[in-house]
Amino acid sequence: MTQNITSVADRAITGLDRIAPAATITKVGRGIALAGVVLPLLLIGLLKFTQVEVDALKPLITNTPWLSWLYPAFGEVGATALLGTAEIFTAILLIASPWSARAGILGGAIGSLTFLTTVSVMLALPIFYAEIGGFPWLNPVGQFLLKDVSLLGVSIVIFGESLTRAKAQISRA
Repeated sequence: MTQNITSVADRAITGLDRIAPAATITKVGRGIALAGVVLPLLLIGLLKFTQVEVDALKPLITNTPWLSWLYPAFGEVGATALLGTAEIFTAILLIASPWSARAGILGGAIGSLTFLTTVSVMLALPIFYAEIGGFPWLNPVGQFLLKDVSLLGVSIVIFGESLTRAKAQISRA
């Protein structure tokens, strides 16, 4: 009985691969994942040059010990502009990453550091609704930051794949 189910499943997988080859699905998935990192970096990076974003970041930066130094060093507007510039630069590097392994290495590394930093903010700020029992009820800050876990993962994959491509290019030279 289980052998029949396995056989049917195997035929279904084989048929699916003929309709949509695994390599094609992977390529489309990588493109969507790349867009999923580039679009937030680019659009939110541009938003950093508005007063709305300067005001929105105040509680996040002020209440995170490892980020609070940004305001004394650059001021509120300057710190926000610095973050926006880094995000836009990273987005440009990631856009170039399919064609340039070196751009992918730098973009993946900066993206990884960026998202590691934003994910780490969850350790410093309350991210759960205490009034309804805490975990797993994410408050708006938690909802805002949690997505960065996936963006961190995609950035690390881009970094690793680009490093692999660059090493292969160097060994062929």
